[in-house]
Amino acid sequence: MENRTKKIIFAAMFSALACVTTMIIRIPTMDGYINLGDGIVLLCGWVLGPAFGFVAAGIGSALADIFGGYALYAPITFIIKGLMALAASYLFKALYKVNKKSTPSRIISGIAAELIMIAGYYLFESIIYGSFITAAKNILFNLAQGTAGLVAGLVLIKIFEKNQIKL
Repeated sequence: MENRTKKIIFAAMFSALACVTTMIIRIPTMDGYINLGDGIVLLCGWVLGPAFGFVAAGIGSALADIFGGYALYAPITFIIKGLMALAASYLFKALYKVNKKSTPSRIISGIAAELIMIAGYYLFESIIYGSFITAAKNILFNLAQGTAGLVAGLVLIKIFEKNQIKL
């Protein structure tokens, strides 16, 4: 199978997986919910690369917002989750090129991606709430989600590596 076709198929599967993972385990917060979808978002960047990872992570996560009753968030979620996958991909490749250590490179790139999520939603919510202070109440929830997503992503990539799943 042609590599581009294979990537499109995997991107579609990862997009669906991001949507389902985001929707299945939802821990309600004040204005939203914590989920494990970020693990798939990181996996999108690490496995699919920057372009396909951006699209798969963005579409899957935005669909979860639409299906889950948070349609207002869908456009910004598409951008934030896409940027997370993009950052995870580029930063992992750059760090791995320098130190040849997979796990530390994934941890650092994953943390950077999760910081994009936290900052992105904080800025968006500052606009929709009309207050930086009001938006700050969700930072801890997003930090918890980011931590859970990073752990999930690291576990999943280890499973991929152990089973030699590559594109």
